[in-house]
Amino acid sequence: MTEIAIHKVKGVPDYTGCLFAGKNSDYCLLIPVINEGARILTELGRAQKAGIQWLCDIILCDGGSTDGSMRPETLELYGVNTLLTKTGPGKQGAQLRMGIHFALERGYKGVLTIDGNNKDSIEDVPRFVEKLKEGYDLVQGSRFVRGGHAIHTPPSRYLAVRLIHAPVISLAAHQWFTDTTNAYRAYSREYLTHPEVRPLRDIFMGYELLAYLSVRATQLGLSACEVPVTRAYPATGTTPTKISGFKGNSDLLKILFATLAGRYNP
Repeated sequence: MTEIAIHKVKGVPDYTGCLFAGKNSDYCLLIPVINEGARILTELGRAQKAGIQWLCDIILCDGGSTDGSMRPETLELYGVNTLLTKTGPGKQGAQLRMGIHFALERGYKGVLTIDGNNKDSIEDVPRFVEKLKEGYDLVQGSRFVRGGHAIHTPPSRYLAVRLIHAPVISLAAHQWFTDTTNAYRAYSREYLTHPEVRPLRDIFMGYELLAYLSVRATQLGLSACEVPVTRAYPATGTTPTKISGFKGNSDLLKILFATLAGRYNP
């Protein structure tokens, strides 16, 4: 295991890292997590069973978990390539910037992302890699296209995505997308390093980066597509989500319309 520490890089939160292996693939899978407990370990177990670690390097982007789920010795057994731990400010957007910085510095040709709460079909990673190899710059996972599955989606979430979020994002992107809040997606290196994209900026602290990267590719004439995935919510009990309550949904709407207005463009 090799340890690293990154400090004072413009547009990147300070972070430390535990590298369990070197770069083994042209692609990596970034998984932002914070206190996901058994959910992330179950997800990693599914990935390991599907052989995902042989297709792309799995990199956890931890926001500062305190629940014991990020023990290096455990993660290494689950086939994790690298554990990055954010020590600087910010939430999901900062975690993703940390992961993207590491991925670009390491020379990956493409970067995949997926939530770490075990709601998504991590077994579908090969579909994203295939599209990257075909030359697509943005590959969006969707439970709403043919072959996708939306399981136990809360009605309020379904309506918000289908009637508000997806139409607004599609309007800004000049291309129709169906599942725009879904963080299960992939980006080409060409997209992330495009001079008119610049994802490594401190303006992206929360969910701004996901919204921005949903629209910027096609605005710049880069290629984008959707692939079918499954997103399954628990049939009973608490819904695992970081977006809840009036403030969480209000902030998401503000980000949505700021994206439409082009406020995150460099």
